Amino acid sequence: MSTATSAQVRIERLAMRAGIGDLARKVFARERLSREDGVRLYRSDLHAVGALANHVRERMHGDLTYFNVNQHINYTNICNKLCRFCAFQRLPGQPGAYAMTPAEAAAKIRAQLAEPVTEVHMVAGIHPKLTYEYYLDLLRAVKAERPSIHIKAFTMVELDQIAKKARKPLEDVLPELIAAGLGSVPGGGAEIFADRVHQESYHLKISGEQWLETARKVHRAGLRSNCTMLHGHIETIEERVDHLDRLRLLQDETGGFQTYVPLSFHPDNTEMSHVPGPTALDELRELAVGRLLLDNIPHIKAYWILMDIPIAQTALSFGADDVDGTVVEEKIYHEAGATTPQKVMRQELIQWIRDAGRVPVERDTLYNVVWSGAN
Repeated sequence: MSTATSAQVRIERLAMRAGIGDLARKVFARERLSREDGVRLYRSDLHAVGALANHVRERMHGDLTYFNVNQHINYTNICNKLCRFCAFQRLPGQPGAYAMTPAEAAAKIRAQLAEPVTEVHMVAGIHPKLTYEYYLDLLRAVKAERPSIHIKAFTMVELDQIAKKARKPLEDVLPELIAAGLGSVPGGGAEIFADRVHQESYHLKISGEQWLETARKVHRAGLRSNCTMLHGHIETIEERVDHLDRLRLLQDETGGFQTYVPLSFHPDNTEMSHVPGPTALDELRELAVGRLLLDNIPHIKAYWILMDIPIAQTALSFGADDVDGTVVEEKIYHEAGATTPQKVMRQELIQWIRDAGRVPVERDTLYNVVWSGAN
């Protein structure tokens, strides 16, 4: 009996004890899991679900674990969406409110020129007074400071706002943003697509359908993006499965998502501070279910900035194959109580991955290999 077959037998026995042996057989046969299957995964033994997710992760990526050398710029915290789960947003004139000029954003890039940064991740609040020209100038200023950098910027919510400020369709705006330096799009702002949660927690933000339609246009413009789900607040298991299924269906259509990133709700300093938020086990389950349901999205990211480092390391055996990057000055989740470091060095990330028993691979934003620890 081969090692692979022995491993499958062990996983199937574990799954059978958990009552999901039929799901294990579907996973081994590479059959798509249904929504009903997804609900069962959320309610089944975590070890069995994690073992299945790890099987898929290793089938797709072996022991490779990806990271990049990146930095974050949150260019303004002024926002008119008033999401109840957000601790980052400020209104104009409130203490701590800020909006960077393009030159100030470029200075952030300049401060890291000695580091081998390949990506800048730029997201922010929806500041109603920023002009369309501001966004173009922001991209140009960053690109001028470091021409080789890949700019991953603007959630679908921000892109919707940018198109409104431009007074033209997003299909016409995207080529202009690309010409100014935009290289890809992050996946934030999706939250949970369910209309119920949208109305209760972030009704001023674009709907789930609008988010998906914006992503469709982004992909048609030739840009890759990530996709996300905010979990651990007031959403139900069924609403999470619906969210994942809708991401999967859009990926069937466009193929534009390259990474799924479950985002843990952090309740501190928010209007929803009474909600306990997800546990470490919840975070591991979210990654595992994402790996099993999102059979057409290549990568699953354990975003270490949201979780303790040991949890991110454990996640590499629960379906995740990516840990994001070095980051530098993340504001959004630290305003909501994240206690992880603001920055790690490249060598630290490499050691974390090796300590978890995986092989570190430095990538660029589009998953081209920059360096591999397998060599």
